[in-house]
Amino acid sequence: MHVSSTSSREFRWAGPRTIPFLVVSGSPQRPFRSASNEGLFSKGAVGNTEYGEEEEEANAPIDHLDDEIPFQESLGAVKEPAWPIFPKKLSDSNQIHAHSGNDAPVSGAREIYLSNAGDRPNRVLSEDIKGTRLEAESRIKQVTNEEGKHAGLQEGETKGEEMPTRFHKTISKTLSVNQDLHNPEMSSKVDSSGLSLAKVQQFKDQLIRAKVYLSLSPSRTYPEFIRELRARVREVEHTLGDATNDTELPKGAHEKLKMMEQTLAKGRQIHNDCSSVIKKLRAFYQSAEDQLRAQKKQELFLTQVAAKTLPRGLHCLPLHLTTAYHSLDSNKQQFPHQEKLEDPKLFHYALFSDNVLATAAVVNSTILNAKYPENHVFHIVTDRLNYAAMKMWFLANPPGKAAIQVQNVDEFTWLNSSYSPVLKQLGSQSMIDYYFKSHLAKSDGNLKFRNPKYLSILNHLRFYLPEIFPKLSKVVFLDDDVIVQKDLSSLWAIDLKEKVNGAAETCGENFHRFDRYLNFSNPLIAKNFDPRACGWAYGMNVFDLIEWRKQNITEIYHHWQKLNEDRLLWKLGTLPPGLITFWKRTYPLDRSWHVLGLGYSLNVSQKDIAGAAVIHYNGNMKPWLEIGIGKYRNYWSKYVNYDQVYLRDCNINP
Repeated sequence: MHVSSTSSREFRWAGPRTIPFLVVSGSPQRPFRSASNEGLFSKGAVGNTEYGEEEEEANAPIDHLDDEIPFQESLGAVKEPAWPIFPKKLSDSNQIHAHSGNDAPVSGAREIYLSNAGDRPNRVLSEDIKGTRLEAESRIKQVTNEEGKHAGLQEGETKGEEMPTRFHKTISKTLSVNQDLHNPEMSSKVDSSGLSLAKVQQFKDQLIRAKVYLSLSPSRTYPEFIRELRARVREVEHTLGDATNDTELPKGAHEKLKMMEQTLAKGRQIHNDCSSVIKKLRAFYQSAEDQLRAQKKQELFLTQVAAKTLPRGLHCLPLHLTTAYHSLDSNKQQFPHQEKLEDPKLFHYALFSDNVLATAAVVNSTILNAKYPENHVFHIVTDRLNYAAMKMWFLANPPGKAAIQVQNVDEFTWLNSSYSPVLKQLGSQSMIDYYFKSHLAKSDGNLKFRNPKYLSILNHLRFYLPEIFPKLSKVVFLDDDVIVQKDLSSLWAIDLKEKVNGAAETCGENFHRFDRYLNFSNPLIAKNFDPRACGWAYGMNVFDLIEWRKQNITEIYHHWQKLNEDRLLWKLGTLPPGLITFWKRTYPLDRSWHVLGLGYSLNVSQKDIAGAAVIHYNGNMKPWLEIGIGKYRNYWSKYVNYDQVYLRDCNINP
């Protein structure tokens, strides 16, 4: 038999399969007990590669291995013998020696060590078989003899003083596995005839424990241990036979008792190791959860940055369009069909955006799916920076027979801070600090509320529709991140039953209920609203402007905006004040009119998308951004003409 090294950190036995345990030679004349009940099996470092990010600690000392994260190699992969052996520095003077079957030293054996659990020192196998081995063997014989000298190592105590103190204590502790045998109460246990029952009872107890270990699943990962334990069970059953007291036991029963106890000690170690592995797995799971939370937070931050960042092509496009617009003659800067702009019999759309390409996709998709395009009128409002570019795009790409109007929000002289509380708040110092001072930004965990779109008045124009369109009676509001897939003209025929807002409800999604948007810990909110009320979605809404004016909706909006000046009722955005303003004034549309989630969810069904009149890329993953969800991108890109000269010049591709 020889010892082979499989790696710099692990040694395995490569001897014949007849050797059941590492430190037992099989010689009945030299019974040897392991120096620790819990040191026989160790899964502390099976294999030579640590798990995941801990690979840099591969050269760490083995006695620190229990502090590391779980191991990559499965527990069932351990080869014969079923417990690994590891090298350690020679600082431990307590050594146990390996022998061949004929009691000779193992030829060419290097010093190797048994890994232990917990804080116990590792045991050592050494080439040195003289001296300490003889003393240890003598000490064991003194304690485990059949006369039951359980008082400890009393005889030969002077001789024992030559041994290292720690080894003396370790051997004593190891022999305690047979404490029942040396227990005075057990030794004195007799039957009614005065015969001792101590060993018989111990044999029966061992059989029960052995059968329990055989039934437990962790034991099955150690086939060598299972074979050894079954062999010991057969030996004990044969030895016990029909004996009713100790005197009926055959000669050698005491040796069988000790050998079974040694095997059961291995079983205890296996299950001790399982407990430690469970603890390590729990710690690893907790660590993985912490890392996952950190990664999700980082992903959210990077997604927000990507959503806020304008791609190069979309920055280039308005520059080229603005240049082209100002090169036109003034008589070519006007749209046709201006007489349709205030005709209440036509289908009017309101679209507020500073994104030229997104707005173009909305208009194109609506016109291409309309039964009568000439009856549709688009009212686009943008900011001063993009006004010329927006006009130039639709001058170069007219929407067929449909009418179009582009307005500059800065020309709405009626919209000022004295009239609009939200405009006053957007220009306040506290709002500027909230957005532009990084030390304050870090204090707000929800990054979505820091999106610059909330600083734009374009985002709040939806609350001023009667002022923008004083001669219209009904309009359909469209966000710039939607695509129209069906004719929408039938929306104007829907009776809203004296409600102001027609919208698709989102009750099926729990994050669209009122308590997700409003602060119900505030008594003002708790008193006036139901936390479980169904929310609804902006993006495709029908507004009855006659009822709006009659119910004075804009003033209701102003009232709540003033109450929320310190942002204690809700955070930023337009949906929370929309839920409040149109509370009990919203008519639910069929969900097929408006399908949401294409800007954040991977689970929107193809059936719902195909049946939807309008699909909405709400969320950060817009289809014109690189972070857009690929499987939904084609629904948007098919309404963009990438052969258009301005798109080619700015290298905007599908």
